[in-house]
Amino acid sequence: MTSSHRPATAPDPTAERAIGRLADLVSLETPSGHAAGLSALYDALTEWAPPGLGTPRRLVRDGVPHLYWPGDDTPGGVLLLGHADTVWPLGTLDAWPFARDGERLSGPGVFDMKAGLVIALDALERAGDLGHVRLLVTGDEESGSATSRALIEEAARECAAVLVLEPADGDAAKVARKGAGFYRLTVNGRAAHAGLEPETGVNALVELAHQVLAVNGLGDGVLGTTVSPTVAHAGTTSNTVPESAYVDIDVRAWEQAELERVDGALGSLTARHPEASLRVGGGVNRPPLERARSAELLGLARRVAEAGGLPAVGEARVGGASDGNFTAALGVPTLDGLGARGGGPHARHEWVDAGSLGQRAALVAGLIEALRP
Repeated sequence: MTSSHRPATAPDPTAERAIGRLADLVSLETPSGHAAGLSALYDALTEWAPPGLGTPRRLVRDGVPHLYWPGDDTPGGVLLLGHADTVWPLGTLDAWPFARDGERLSGPGVFDMKAGLVIALDALERAGDLGHVRLLVTGDEESGSATSRALIEEAARECAAVLVLEPADGDAAKVARKGAGFYRLTVNGRAAHAGLEPETGVNALVELAHQVLAVNGLGDGVLGTTVSPTVAHAGTTSNTVPESAYVDIDVRAWEQAELERVDGALGSLTARHPEASLRVGGGVNRPPLERARSAELLGLARRVAEAGGLPAVGEARVGGASDGNFTAALGVPTLDGLGARGGGPHARHEWVDAGSLGQRAALVAGLIEALRP
């Protein structure tokens, strides 16, 4: 008599290891620049890294640690690039720990981008000889890469390609990203009693309101340029005419020329009230990642995926910037979004598809092999 029951499929040990590693990384809280948390995460990455990757360097810049495997200086090598920091503050894990629900993995930073770090190490293990490979993991990407930009650019300059392990867009790689600028517009006026003699003051909040409307009109919907006033603050007490006020401004554009246009316009703002003064701080943070810098690598990724029986690699253009913007601006071919499939970056529903960990690792390993000098 034959049984209608099929034998249970044994768990894939490699897949389970990847999930376990991701759980470990998510369970280490790593807000941008948090040295203790980042160092603990780097300890884990160093322990898991294949021996062929060589000896890593801990590079501390302005108190922020970064982790770098420099390879053997092979000309025309490949740089794997990622970040360990997240947008989530210390204590987030208390109410939102790592969780697994079937193939859905969740937790702070699971998608952006701790899954990408797990994928990178798995890919390196699969790829064999790693002499031509460099791996850089930074600790301040989410806050603008102020301490890591020079390291990123130095590591990328001698490479023939950069593979960025930021989250995927479905099964698509990210072939273009908007450039970004971050600014603070500060208004200085003059305080006065709001009840007794408001007319003697210069209301910084009223002046700021006029400026916010002007700033909001600097975008260009046709070109996809956005200029967004975000965080604002004014005043000290409810019965005082505000002496000072400020607004933070987020600028995104597909073209460098648009970033420069907006930068000039913000610098040319003039106060409406003759006794108010304006000060604009900040500037362009990241240049755009243009599709021309990704096209060749996208074609290679598609061939690798087809040859390996992996999901077809699509292409996506996204408004968010990454450290790949820096490397592309140097003229180095850069393919972004090679991390996990999932969703909810920077949100409480952040999640990763467990099945994508192995698929993307196989894709990245194939790219590493194909890019061997």
